[in-house]
Amino acid sequence: MSGRLRPVLALFVALGVSLAPAGAVDAAQRSGADSNSIERARQPADKKKQAAVRDDVPMPAAAERVKKARVAGTAPPVTSARRHEARLLNVKSGAALVVEQAGGGALFQKNAGAVVPIASISKLMTAMVVLDAQPDLRATITITEDDVDYLRGSHSRLQIGTTMTRETALLLALMSSENRAAHALARHYPGGMPAFVAAMNGKAYSLGMRDTRFEDPTGLSRNNVSTARDLAKMVVAAHRYPLIREFSTKAEAVVEIAGRQLEFHNTNSLVRNTSWDVGLSKTGYIQEAGKCLVMQARVADRPVIIVLLDSTGKLTRVGDANRIKRWMEATLTAHGMPAQRVSFGAPNAAG
Repeated sequence: MSGRLRPVLALFVALGVSLAPAGAVDAAQRSGADSNSIERARQPADKKKQAAVRDDVPMPAAAERVKKARVAGTAPPVTSARRHEARLLNVKSGAALVVEQAGGGALFQKNAGAVVPIASISKLMTAMVVLDAQPDLRATITITEDDVDYLRGSHSRLQIGTTMTRETALLLALMSSENRAAHALARHYPGGMPAFVAAMNGKAYSLGMRDTRFEDPTGLSRNNVSTARDLAKMVVAAHRYPLIREFSTKAEAVVEIAGRQLEFHNTNSLVRNTSWDVGLSKTGYIQEAGKCLVMQARVADRPVIIVLLDSTGKLTRVGDANRIKRWMEATLTAHGMPAQRVSFGAPNAAG
């Protein structure tokens, strides 16, 4: 190298300027040059390329609107109430309704006007009709073969020939949803079963339950149908009976049956849950109806009626009830203002 070029080369080296051509990097790699130095040389160009790729990806319209709203400061804050409200979208019951017991309309509804089978929810009407007749609750009734469920073959711990008081039969019908107990109560009604079913439908009509029909006192018939809206009226009416409130929320009871002490439990696990204040409860299930649950409960210090129909899965109705409870507790304002009312589905359609 000529003497005149040496000072210029030394200056470039001092300034850290590479004189290598574009392909020199690969050549340096092949010759064993420092890989970290090569990577640092590539980084700025790679980052620009990645940024360009990200800028080329179109942003979804909804996400773009949210981004613009946040930049402009107009996006609503993501509050606990909004998060819980979003959970209402996960209510799995086919029909659902939450109403304030004292009136004021629905706080939450989903297909509230759908006419569907109601299974053992029917037993609340059975209990009201029994008590309206003012029978001697200490009088004994007997389980006979007429009370056996040959339609679905449901299990019962009350054997043919078992005798018990009307009061015990009412307790078992409401707390443990005992079909034979409910059927025996109706069969011992003045005028027998036809008169009892007629009284059930007459009571429903008097309560304004225009989309409700009863065919039997147990709910084993799929022709026992109603709507979430009608059932809310029935729960309000049933809550006026102290014995129905007591028996339907009793967690468990030991009853002497045929000389044996048998323990019975409530079919609604929420009555044993200390976070719930349940004032009335009834569950139901047949295949056509799915899992059903109606309750009167105090939620966020407010008495409400909760109706859940056509749930699938063993724990779905309980999960739905808990989702509704958390939503109400989150949306109730400090001033006790009504929770925001939410509707899903078609309230008046059988959907």
